[in-house]
Amino acid sequence: MTITRQVAERSTCLRAKVGAIIVRDRSILATGYNGSPAGLPHCTDIGCLIYESRTPDGDIEQNCYRTIHAEINAITQAAKNGSAISDADVYVTHTPCIHCMKVLINTGVRTVYYDKPYKLRTIDELLKYARVKLVQVKAEGAADGPG
Repeated sequence: MTITRQVAERSTCLRAKVGAIIVRDRSILATGYNGSPAGLPHCTDIGCLIYESRTPDGDIEQNCYRTIHAEINAITQAAKNGSAISDADVYVTHTPCIHCMKVLINTGVRTVYYDKPYKLRTIDELLKYARVKLVQVKAEGAADGPG
């Protein structure tokens, strides 16, 4: 998780610094952090582009149109470099959002290790049926692999 937190420091999001690392056999396949698409202005440069939506439970969520999440950026980096990530593990600083979790399920990752919980109840239903495991790791001194 130490490396994951270091990757998160590259984030250009003003609301949360999130990092993700995809790992197989103790080797890092790809990394990602939340920020704008390559070559486009970042929130740190011109501000966030926030929109509100309502969940099925009626909760109001705020998200940024400008930002791509760390997990998606890591998956994109793996695809760009030709790295297969099926049966890999993912280390993330925060629990994936529902959209990122759906994509991670489709990539065939085995386990998502995370540090900080983020809207866990929104992904509970997905995890009931998916083969991916969600595991919280200790915030300090994690000694469970290269993530």
